[in-house]
Amino acid sequence: MLDAASLFDLSEFEHASLFTEGDFVWSALNKLKSYMDKASYPELDRALIENGKPLTETVILHNGRYLPATGLEIIFDDATKGKLSVMREGTRLEGATVIMAGAILMGDRIAFGKGVLVESGAMIKSPTIIGDCCEVRQAAYLRGYCLAGKRCVLGHATEIKHSIFLNDAKAGHFAYLGDSILGTNANLGAGTKFANLKMVSGNIYIQHEGKEYDTGRRKLGAILGDDSQTGCNSVTNPGTIFGKRCMLMPNVTSRAGFHRAKSFIR
Repeated sequence: MLDAASLFDLSEFEHASLFTEGDFVWSALNKLKSYMDKASYPELDRALIENGKPLTETVILHNGRYLPATGLEIIFDDATKGKLSVMREGTRLEGATVIMAGAILMGDRIAFGKGVLVESGAMIKSPTIIGDCCEVRQAAYLRGYCLAGKRCVLGHATEIKHSIFLNDAKAGHFAYLGDSILGTNANLGAGTKFANLKMVSGNIYIQHEGKEYDTGRRKLGAILGDDSQTGCNSVTNPGTIFGKRCMLMPNVTSRAGFHRAKSFIR
């Protein structure tokens, strides 16, 4: 019950190799740095994207090339539904990614999929991998070692570090995720906070079925199974694991440890 197979359907997740059959689910976080350090990253066009400085103009990524948005029409519709469009003389540039003026990219190891929207004011630090049709919203702060699958939302004023988003995971508004994993179609209500560091020193332990498991990690936030969700202004204690289709109610702090599938936490 503490392995990835019990929490996630990984059949369509591009980075499923992070999860080893039979291992504890948090082992994927132990592997994340080496996995991302070994990944290939396309070269950023430094003529258009200065390192660590806000973009002075909107930039388009299409077929591996960065282009200035001058003379192009951008239709800002829902990127997660594939509706973000970039037009040149009436012809759609299929799969074009839009990085809006005012966004900041720090470092060289940043990869975007197709149809991604990065809004003004977002700060993205290396290394980061963003999959197809994701939205990185205004004032999002990606602190590095952030990996997102397809159709994810990395939301407004949301801080994310060393975390994994499976496909269709969404943290839309004012959230904090450190050392955490969101399963497929998991959704965080506005103001959700995943605490990842105990107030006393030592490793984080997971309680499950009367046993205590040493994660070997000083920092571990929350791991949400597929289709789980949190209400607005909810908080999880360090080392919290939700099974599939769990629900954490608004303004509630969940205990650490494992919560079985379909738990209703209030």
